[in-house]
Amino acid sequence: MGFINQAKGSEAGKRAREAREAGNGVLIYKFIEAVTNSKVTAPMTGMAEQIQAVEAEGWRLDQMAAAEGKALTGERVSLVCLFRRT
Repeated sequence: MGFINQAKGSEAGKRAREAREAGNGVLIYKFIEAVTNSKVTAPMTGMAEQIQAVEAEGWRLDQMAAAEGKALTGERVSLVCLFRRT
């Protein structure tokens, strides 16, 4: 896992742990990743690692929506994920 993805995964895990400890049954989390080439099909490794960090805290990915957008620094894809407690 690269430095940025590791930091994002740690933050996602921390937020998931806080939500679990607060007794929440649902967690909605937005993941954002830079798109290096929107015309190529490829694994989204960084997002997968972040989702796994949330699931490691006792959540299960239930639903997901995706969107692409442009920023000054390039194209981005975001996943809005709904997790439920396991």
